[in-house]
Amino acid sequence: MMMRRLRGIITLLLVLLVVGPGARPGITSMLISGLSPTVMAQEGHPLVGTWHGTWGPNAKERHDVTLVLEFDGKAITGMMNPGPDSVHFDKVTLDPANWSVHMEATPKGTAKAAPIVIDVTIENITNRYRSLVGSWTQGTVKGDFKATRDS
Repeated sequence: MMMRRLRGIITLLLVLLVVGPGARPGITSMLISGLSPTVMAQEGHPLVGTWHGTWGPNAKERHDVTLVLEFDGKAITGMMNPGPDSVHFDKVTLDPANWSVHMEATPKGTAKAAPIVIDVTIENITNRYRSLVGSWTQGTVKGDFKATRDS
């Protein structure tokens, strides 16, 4: 992400150097405005990043959750709550037709840990701080889920 921004800044500086300070303002602004959407639009996969949120069966009983999702060009992978007790996703699928996401994970370390299923929709897909909103099911416990992506 930082490399993309750096490339955009370098490109902008090169254009300003080529055009020069004595150029007509209209040409300079036309070149700058023509480059800006390209530089700003390079976002990458919509799920990649760190997401913070909560899930729970009601408004009073909430559980904090952090998701870290990656995309290697073929598969979406990731984990919940990074650290010694992290839970890696067994399966993550995205349906771009309606921006729905299905995630499955099996907590390790405890014999009675119930599998986790998260079904969400990506809201505000064009916003860098987009959200995942939907449901969380762990065994017989169901609740709502909402997380927002960090920049």
